[in-house]
Amino acid sequence: MPRLADQQADFPQWYLDVIEQADLAEHADVKGCIIFKPYGYALWEAIQRDLDRRIKALGVENAYFPLFIPESMIAKEKEHVKGFAPECAVVTHGGGKELTEKLYIRPTSETIIYNSFAKWVHSHRDLPLKINQWANVVRWEMRTRPFLRTLEFLWQEGHTCHATKEDADQMVEAALAMYADFDREFLALPVMRGRKPEHEKFAGALYTLSTEALARDGKAIQAGTSHNLGQGFSEAYDVNFLDAVGKQQRPWMTSWGLSTRIIGTVIVVHGDAKGLRLPPMLAPIQMVIVPIYKTDEEKTAVLKIAREIEAVLKPTVRIKVDDRDEKSPGFKFNEWEVKGVPVRIELGPRDLEKKQVTVVRRDTGEKTAMPIASCTPSAMQTLLAGIQQSLYDQAEEFLKSHTHTVESYDDLKKIIASDEGGFVWAPWDGTRETAERVKNQTKASIRLLGEEKPAEGVKDGLSGVPATEMALYAKAY
Repeated sequence: MPRLADQQADFPQWYLDVIEQADLAEHADVKGCIIFKPYGYALWEAIQRDLDRRIKALGVENAYFPLFIPESMIAKEKEHVKGFAPECAVVTHGGGKELTEKLYIRPTSETIIYNSFAKWVHSHRDLPLKINQWANVVRWEMRTRPFLRTLEFLWQEGHTCHATKEDADQMVEAALAMYADFDREFLALPVMRGRKPEHEKFAGALYTLSTEALARDGKAIQAGTSHNLGQGFSEAYDVNFLDAVGKQQRPWMTSWGLSTRIIGTVIVVHGDAKGLRLPPMLAPIQMVIVPIYKTDEEKTAVLKIAREIEAVLKPTVRIKVDDRDEKSPGFKFNEWEVKGVPVRIELGPRDLEKKQVTVVRRDTGEKTAMPIASCTPSAMQTLLAGIQQSLYDQAEEFLKSHTHTVESYDDLKKIIASDEGGFVWAPWDGTRETAERVKNQTKASIRLLGEEKPAEGVKDGLSGVPATEMALYAKAY
């Protein structure tokens, strides 16, 4: 198996090497698109299963809406269209003929879903209306990278309709909390969470909330977003309801989503020099048994015990016996390390003599001898839970050690320009002009705004104007 690029020296190539060697995906014939290979798609299936359960716990139901959006429909919300126009793919011909009306391939689905909401919502009794769809979308990105940014990607997009702003605000917060909990509990990802500045909000939204993770190269990566869309879409798509006293009102909309970018996030947050490190709750294979033998007699004896261990653990652990004769044990060790399998169990003739196995943790590389009799479901579940927590703790420590607070612009530039990078809290004067000047000079953008305001008298380090916000800066994917 080829060696991975050095993670410290060439992180972008390391990332591409991991995707290739872990057999997650490959480039499609259409530039900017990828083919999800079975191991990579298994990650998305696991994400879907867990996140779908959480979405439904919020009282949201799944539905599905068309891929194509008529031009007349998408044009009704001007700010929305303006924000997405450069990324839109448009169908002009179908069935061998030029279409009388262009069809947009959805970059997101607010327009077509809210057109349906106008038909479904009539009374306050119809609210709240909470819909989610698992779908694909197309955004014509110029610079792509597998999982992190592709022309076509998979995601879930929630869309809800509420009688009051307060109810919509609660939904927006609940969706963001759901993502943060999912990141922490299922993916072992610590995230920063907060509000986007006005110039970074979703096109057509009242405001946008986001979760942000930190990759091992010190760059931020947006993990999930939640938007209060206000009443703009209700007005554009003529969504009305009669309130309790019979007065006609416009409802408040929210939308929120998480995409296959989260797979890339897992790679860049948890990955190390040897490849993937998958949290056990996400891993398609949680444990792999690698039998070691030279003779047929040894093979028979080792495989017998390997199969017995597999049979004991299989009801509660996703386990595999790698019995390929054409591959050496060393090759298998390297392959399963690249694939990020949380636990490797080595079993050879010497282990049989001692009635033990060698257990290797992917998160730390630690090797320990364990009696075969101790390879019980409860013991292995405890081990996997420990690895899940260990990965979170490591990522959280990295996040904390790479989050800084500064007052001067020189300190901001110094940290952003360093090899380690990271998040930097700095006072901001609240203007788009200053944010864009910082981005042009440092390539760092404002990821989130802090809940606490700057102390009185503190000034923006670049403009010298009194600061109105504490902003979280970082270079980002």
